[in-house]
Amino acid sequence: MGRAAGTCGSKGSSEGWHGWDDYAAFYDWENRRTVGRRDVAFWQAFACEAGGPVLELGSGTGRVTLPLAREGARVVGVDRSAEMLAFARKRLRRARGLAGRAMLARGDIRDLPFAAGTFAGVIAPYGILQSLLRDQDLSRALASVARVLAPGARFGMELVPDVPRWREYRRRVTLVGRFGRTGPSVTLVESVRQDRARGLTIFDHEYTVGWGRRREVREFTIKFRTLPVAALVRRLARAGLSVERMHGGYAGEPFSDGADTWIVTAVRDTKA
Repeated sequence: MGRAAGTCGSKGSSEGWHGWDDYAAFYDWENRRTVGRRDVAFWQAFACEAGGPVLELGSGTGRVTLPLAREGARVVGVDRSAEMLAFARKRLRRARGLAGRAMLARGDIRDLPFAAGTFAGVIAPYGILQSLLRDQDLSRALASVARVLAPGARFGMELVPDVPRWREYRRRVTLVGRFGRTGPSVTLVESVRQDRARGLTIFDHEYTVGWGRRREVREFTIKFRTLPVAALVRRLARAGLSVERMHGGYAGEPFSDGADTWIVTAVRDTKA
């Protein structure tokens, strides 16, 4: 049996990007069975309204990046994970008609590698900001977003509010399937821990691919931090971003504490 434990996914790690290189091989497989494409139309409309180049934070495997480009947006996806970007680049090479509309860059969202005022919009889909585990990390990221936005341009982010409410459990089989129609079997055994003192939700993932002697096990840990919305609004304001709207879903549902998803849009202050 092959067994590999990613060094970035060590349980004692304090950096939110740890674990994502190991996650890359399974990210699309898992997301097709969870969020799917139900958020894509919202971000396509957001990018269309921006009327200029859009930056996607934590673009990962290109799950959102490419659909935005197909709708005509000029989009740049930035991600720290080289493994995630490798999957995105493969997907982009296979796409047709996207030349000049989709670009990918490796970078840290806390220190975005772009000139001031470059983008007409910035998006942070699917809780990517919750991978920032410390106040100073979030403050740096929001300040960096404000810097690369043009004055008056918009920032859209999604948060997954139910993560802190997940019940703790240990070694539960949560997903079973195959890679493709004829590929090897895949099983996800998951454990969830809550660190209430630091506001962290910790997912220990164990993926088993294949069977018998050819079986391979991959283990890694992903951590998320969830702030109350009021605290997030204060941090946006400090970065020069004024909240515009708050929704409780992708179709513009009213915001509520019990919503499955929170979507917040903010505008870069013209004097910031």
